[in-house]
Amino acid sequence: MVQTRGQFGSYGSVLVVALVVIMYIGFLASNLVLGGQSLHAIYAPVSTDTGILVSAVLSLVACAFGYNLIHAYTKVMSWVSGIILLAAFAWIVFVHGLPTDFLARNGFNLSGFLGAISIAALWQLAYAPYVSDYSRYMPKDISEKSVFWCSYLGCVLGSLFPMILGILVSICIVDGDLITGIVNMTGGLSSTVIIVFALGIAATNAMNLYCGVLCTLTLGQTFLPKWSPLSGARIVVSIVTILIEVLIAIYGQENFLVNYTNFILMLLYVLVPWTAINLVDYYLVAHGNYDVASFFRRDGGIYGYFNSKAIFCYLLGIVVEIPFMSTAIYTGPAANMLGGADISWIIGLAIVSPVYYFLCRTQAVAQTSVAK
Repeated sequence: MVQTRGQFGSYGSVLVVALVVIMYIGFLASNLVLGGQSLHAIYAPVSTDTGILVSAVLSLVACAFGYNLIHAYTKVMSWVSGIILLAAFAWIVFVHGLPTDFLARNGFNLSGFLGAISIAALWQLAYAPYVSDYSRYMPKDISEKSVFWCSYLGCVLGSLFPMILGILVSICIVDGDLITGIVNMTGGLSSTVIIVFALGIAATNAMNLYCGVLCTLTLGQTFLPKWSPLSGARIVVSIVTILIEVLIAIYGQENFLVNYTNFILMLLYVLVPWTAINLVDYYLVAHGNYDVASFFRRDGGIYGYFNSKAIFCYLLGIVVEIPFMSTAIYTGPAANMLGGADISWIIGLAIVSPVYYFLCRTQAVAQTSVAK
């Protein structure tokens, strides 16, 4: 997120950081709904709304204590969740059993396939801000290869197997209630599975809240560079943020899957152009060499307040995606021709990446010519 100032300028990066704050809020609110539904599923007297509040309080406490507690909490939950996930697979397949027509249920369609690919792609893409936030704390002499593989395998393993479990259960149920389906299919293990699931959601939400608050404070510091927020500011912003997210969760839970899918797709449309610019600039233009001191200057140092090339390419990416978008709110003409399949993010990557590279190379050649 800090590096984005090297591409967009100190003020130009505000848009991207604001979108990432919205991402954190959306994921947190969605997880609060799942946490509330989980608690209600294993103990009916606890309403979903109450479950949402309980999950929110757990997340807020962890965020208030900060970085060290979140790391200790998530380290334990990673092992516990992994063990319980494997146990859930084993119980569903070997104890509960799958329907005899399991492999024959549903069918393939291009729109659904590309939709699933889009969600999986965004899920990985959305880890970029998390990795950015926490890689700042790494020692200078740490192995880059180790950082890459730990991040990559963590993202893949932490996404792939829960998604497969979700698909497994969703194919077996008929009413679309995934949480109830998991409870029914894991039988005597269900209480343990759901409790660990709820605690895992609280751990994830603590990180969402903490990272979202850091980005919010970063926005404040962009315009108030002399302001140095301490733990008190973090806690106040955390409380305000969690209250907003609780309201979103409570009032958006009725159409949760529809709202969540629309949110995921909208997020994909605005994050893909940024990712294309960020990666092309880092690997092909700057080759990882940045003036870090300029990142922390209000005027952007050598990068200035705004970078017109990056902003143009970002807006271009969104515009070229529009005909290929396919959501409940809007479906573009190209998406209609493809039977509702959404390939907008592929188009965004394919167009923004070469255009940004070409503009940067053209500018570099022009500057070299002037210097001579």
